[in-house]
Amino acid sequence: MYVAVAGTFGPVHDGHRTLFEHALQFGDDGVVVALTSDELAVETRLESREIPAFDERVRAVTDAIAEIDRWDRDVEVRELTSEYGIADDDPRIDALVVSPETAPELETINDRRRDRGLEPISGIVAPYVLAADGERISSTRMVEGEIDEHGAVLE
Repeated sequence: MYVAVAGTFGPVHDGHRTLFEHALQFGDDGVVVALTSDELAVETRLESREIPAFDERVRAVTDAIAEIDRWDRDVEVRELTSEYGIADDDPRIDALVVSPETAPELETINDRRRDRGLEPISGIVAPYVLAADGERISSTRMVEGEIDEHGAVLE
């Protein structure tokens, strides 16, 4: 199966690592990480916060994947410049790893794929990773100094 996972991934935390691990586990034909461009990262943020530069995020994602890839998968990082990017137009993709929050977007993605004459893709839902306080780990919480990348609460 050729699996994609997409996001801003900056800064990288254990929730992202869970997404990557799911992609690696199922991506026996390869994995593509669609990493938002600097412009798209800013456009798609609900809250305003500092986002590491694209090249920095590529390095962080590559390092994180290297640490957890016990399957020795073929992994490609691509720049994502539009909301649905590769998910709705790459015929090789069989599945997309999503969070519970983004799972509903699969319906729109598959409608767009059908409009392009492509087969629908499956969703692989990775669970949220919770911080020590029981709330979801997020890059925003990290940037705001609430938690570290592993979900430990900072005081």
